[in-house]
Amino acid sequence: MELKQAAEALRQRGYEVCVFDTKEAAADHLDAAVDGRTVGFGGSMTLEAMHLWERLSAHNTVYSHLHGFPLGPEAAGAEIYISSVNGLAETGEIVNIDGIGNRAAGMLYGHKKVYLVVGRNKLAPTYDEALRRARNIAGPKNAQRKQMKTPCAVNGDRCYDCRSPERICRGLVVLWGPMMGMETEIILVDEDLGF
Repeated sequence: MELKQAAEALRQRGYEVCVFDTKEAAADHLDAAVDGRTVGFGGSMTLEAMHLWERLSAHNTVYSHLHGFPLGPEAAGAEIYISSVNGLAETGEIVNIDGIGNRAAGMLYGHKKVYLVVGRNKLAPTYDEALRRARNIAGPKNAQRKQMKTPCAVNGDRCYDCRSPERICRGLVVLWGPMMGMETEIILVDEDLGF
């Protein structure tokens, strides 16, 4: 799977796109681009691997529920929103599954700019494969990380489309292009990052 092919498809869909060889280079880019702003983070192991909260919080107000800020209006109302995705098709469709809705909502509305950071492990050849990846790879790994008592967390192999009260995959967002009135930049990294 090719980052260059995905980058070109994303550009054709109207996204700003930057491609980096390493997570450190991508973090340097974001650290330089976001300064003196309010920033909301989606719960993302990709951002954690980049140590992005530590870097950006030195010169921005960064709201992240993984770093002591409860889910609430602060991250939702931030000027900048940064998250990752569960799957990216080489044809440019971006797939995200969410349980609470904060990440999905953050990608869709209310910010001056959204940055989506995507490691090469999130790439899939087609939309169907990106959706399959989101449901059967990212979903179970996130449920295990959160120690949920769902079939996908217990077995760690696939989505069971369960009805568990602890189910974390409750909503699906597919982006076919950047939302109107909000800049969206996709940052592709040639490393495996997150789930």
